[in-house]
Amino acid sequence: MSIFKRGTVYWYHFLFNGEHVQHSTKQGNPRTARQIEAAFRTALAKGDVGITERKKAPGFKEAMRAFLAWSEQEHKQHPATHRRYLVSSAALLRCFGDQPLDKITQDAVEQFKAARSVAKGQRTKRLIKPATVNRELACLRAMFNHAIKADALLKNPVCKNGVKAFHEDNEQTRVLSFDEQARYLAVATPMLRDIATIMLETGMRPEEVYRIQPENVNLASGLLFNPHGKTKAARRWVPLNTAAKSVLARRMEGLKAPFLFPCDTDPTRPVPKVNNAHERAVRDSKVAPFRLYDLRHTWATRAAESGIDLVTLAAFLGHSRMQMVMPGIPRASGAVCGAAGAIQRGAADGGSVTGAEYDGKGDSVRKRQPPATIPATVGM
Repeated sequence: MSIFKRGTVYWYHFLFNGEHVQHSTKQGNPRTARQIEAAFRTALAKGDVGITERKKAPGFKEAMRAFLAWSEQEHKQHPATHRRYLVSSAALLRCFGDQPLDKITQDAVEQFKAARSVAKGQRTKRLIKPATVNRELACLRAMFNHAIKADALLKNPVCKNGVKAFHEDNEQTRVLSFDEQARYLAVATPMLRDIATIMLETGMRPEEVYRIQPENVNLASGLLFNPHGKTKAARRWVPLNTAAKSVLARRMEGLKAPFLFPCDTDPTRPVPKVNNAHERAVRDSKVAPFRLYDLRHTWATRAAESGIDLVTLAAFLGHSRMQMVMPGIPRASGAVCGAAGAIQRGAADGGSVTGAEYDGKGDSVRKRQPPATIPATVGM
């Protein structure tokens, strides 16, 4: 008997009168799957059932349309995931058109991967980064898996043993000095300045800041609840210091939109991103290039240097594992090694653990004691 596992369920396949028979048992137990296969073979031999005609493979456009419709519903709580699939699908559709899925081979995907690696972005006119190509391959893999779950008899060309993603150097981080921080904030737009300040004072992710709603902010207790995230650790309480509370209080004053950072074209939605404003601010401030996400790394590094132990730091950052904190903290931070076991020194009692004075001195970070209202396991 020949069974194999695809995802979490077992399938069987065999030849009958020269024709290939393959079906899903819809079972995760191999013994049960073998019993189902044996019963089907017996019924087939008796003529009680016939060989089901092979389902025609859908065209690429049809399959992508069905996948994106499913993704929009599946990822309602994580709209960034659906947006990423939507953006990645454009290049895939241009390449594969409406080819039947069973005609898209590993070689075809390798050719797509190679072509994209030397192509230039339509807007930026710069070479497309490996990370962008990898997101497109991830979209292709997810779309094939979706079609396979709909009982299309296909082999995923981007499966575990198929086309490999490009290597990404994800450990490159940039930590701003206080002088760079001051110069950057001085030329930033009002919205970008507020978003950047909250990231520098709390270590929140950009998309978490975009989606802040007034009902989740408690200025009296100095806490902000983030209800979003793919993991339990990401959905956490975030302690606020004076600088962060000041920005939030100003944003909430007279607010009529549901989000503190509403979209210009649709105030009922949060701003999708501020990349263009960030790039202009970096250029105008004449600081060395850095990503908006590096503001989070900057907070984490300064917090570690101020004495926050790594377990607490992981909780504040919304990481489920302490190891995830390490790539964001440069190895030169000597304080990291001695931080384990230290009492929390968060940014919550006023002032700024990241140096709200912006005096341009990298050694001016002040240590802060957290208020008694924040439990030691907050966010974990």
